[in-house]
Amino acid sequence: MPTWKRNLVILWIGAFFTAASFSMVIPFLPIFLMEIGVHDHTELWSGLIFSAAFFAGAIATPFWGNMSDKFGRKPMIIRAGFALFVVYTLMAFVTNPYQILGLRVMQGLLSGYIPGAIALIGTNTPKEKVGYALSLISSATASGTIMGPLLGGGMAALLGSRWSFASAGIIVFFATILVIFLVKEENFKPSKDRGSIRKDFIVAFNNRPFLIVLLLTLLVSCSVMTIEPILPLFIADMSGSSKYAALITGIVISLPGIASAIFAPYWGKWADKVGFHRVLFIGMLGAAIGTLAQIIFSQILGFSMIRFVYGVFYCAIFPALNGLVVTSTPEDFRGRAFSLNQTANMVGGMFGPIIGGVVGGFFPVQTVFLMSAILFFVAMAMVHINTNTLTYSAKKEVAASK
Repeated sequence: MPTWKRNLVILWIGAFFTAASFSMVIPFLPIFLMEIGVHDHTELWSGLIFSAAFFAGAIATPFWGNMSDKFGRKPMIIRAGFALFVVYTLMAFVTNPYQILGLRVMQGLLSGYIPGAIALIGTNTPKEKVGYALSLISSATASGTIMGPLLGGGMAALLGSRWSFASAGIIVFFATILVIFLVKEENFKPSKDRGSIRKDFIVAFNNRPFLIVLLLTLLVSCSVMTIEPILPLFIADMSGSSKYAALITGIVISLPGIASAIFAPYWGKWADKVGFHRVLFIGMLGAAIGTLAQIIFSQILGFSMIRFVYGVFYCAIFPALNGLVVTSTPEDFRGRAFSLNQTANMVGGMFGPIIGGVVGGFFPVQTVFLMSAILFFVAMAMVHINTNTLTYSAKKEVAASK
């Protein structure tokens, strides 16, 4: 088996386990807070603990990107994997919310397994297979995100929440061991730049195609996370007083992830043929229309079908953005490029819930879906306006690789 294929298989498994470990514990943090005696201001603590890792990660990822260009992407994946193992394991022993908050900050500062995997795949895969490979990694994270709550909920029900955290740590440890022994990073050329985070941002701002990708990532992440604060409540209200309301909510929320696991590889193969920018445009158009269509349905069945269709198009977006990171940056800057892209993703992830919560608090809930769709349309317009820039950078990257 060629090295790039073996790397893809192992990192697919690793991304799946890492995403699963994350979704095993994060959705259950509010319940766990109540289990350890936090009955006052639980919602505030939950929001603070949830956002802490995003804030810390947005600060730390440029630094780790710099390190990955100096020492390699594989060492950064291993570092992040062991950091997550320690954080999740320690979380099984916490006794108060301050300890959880501290561990979440540590998680944000030290993690980066999946961005590292994406960077390694993006630089160690033949150019004509990059779209397909990145889409497979996307399907791995989607599948792990779907399976995680089932594993975490089952583990918590059988053995308690603390065992759920400990199990998440063991899973990440296993994924990291696989990388140590089976992943081989080829074509790595250490950056000779004495890089600094400030210099990296200057480089990014002077690289127009890459700057466009960063702005698109921020907009898309913000758009998606805008709906997150109100979506579970919206679905639960739609399902009425059914005793299965919680189960129905979980299933409907997971539908875009199921669609992603099925369709992401097909989008990736098509992107390798027609270009990442074209797939990105179509994915954003479908996601924008799908978001608007969710306003129309007041019955759970119709809403569920539209959520699935939305997921079919949405799953094309982030692999295409990752592909454009590859085509718009030189190889010795790529680790930093993916880290800056992850920072943009986290910034969008911080502001999205705030926007959604504020809009949903003052206006009808359908307004939040409208806001999300508008952000998708703005991002789509940016892709259309900058088509020539994005296409030129892709052609230049292909020419440089020959």
